[in-house]
Amino acid sequence: MSNTSNMSDNEYQEEAISIENLTVTYGEAPAIAGVSLHVKRGDFLGIIGPNGGGKTTLLKAILGLIPSRTGEISVYGKKAGKVGKLIGYVPQITVLDKSFPITVHEVVLTGLLKPSFTLFHKYTQQDKEKADTYLNQVGIYKLRDRMISDLSGGEFQRMLIARALAAEPKLLLLDEPTASVDVNSSDQIFSLLRELNKSITIIMVTHDLFAVASHVKTLACVNGKLVYHGVPQLNEDIAQALYGCPIDHITHGIPLKTVDNHKEEM
Repeated sequence: MSNTSNMSDNEYQEEAISIENLTVTYGEAPAIAGVSLHVKRGDFLGIIGPNGGGKTTLLKAILGLIPSRTGEISVYGKKAGKVGKLIGYVPQITVLDKSFPITVHEVVLTGLLKPSFTLFHKYTQQDKEKADTYLNQVGIYKLRDRMISDLSGGEFQRMLIARALAAEPKLLLLDEPTASVDVNSSDQIFSLLRELNKSITIIMVTHDLFAVASHVKTLACVNGKLVYHGVPQLNEDIAQALYGCPIDHITHGIPLKTVDNHKEEM
């Protein structure tokens, strides 16, 4: 399977995402404007910014779920929206119905469905074994027969990651993967993502600034436009552009690593 081997040095030079001058509007109001962003294969990119700043909009544009007013997006050289199963997507837990009567194993199986599947599609034994493989990879195989309504936040999130991995993507997008979990579960999820990043490119939207400082390889700061893209460190200028306040206000007085200078990308 595609998620079991590490990438070579040459593969790391390949561009996973290319975004040029992207503008997305809702009605006449711009959600993001003039964003240009390039992500190398093997990167672990964290995207941060305030609520309403365009982070989820950027993910949806990469997925081809919303149209752009200007600009171009390519994923491994293919136009957004025409990438097949190159992308695995883990949405926010809050947009999902946890009361739906389905088991963990059945959810992961849906990640194997092709666009042409029929209503009465039957999974093969190989499909079921693949689903078990990914449940084992994310550490919740023992929960395979449990109803999703009985899962904790961390267990639910790892199930969604297993479902995304079932498509064997080259790029994994996650929208706030630790927003509804406790600290211990958050640590487990980030440990899992670091391991997955050995063989898959990851882009993660998050509000967790400590995770940004500790886990991601590069950082994109988005507040209507791309304020900063580079090493995962913050300074007062970036924080002011993103949140309108100093870093210590955001982190409740707990210091983060900072850099002396940065170059704003327009």
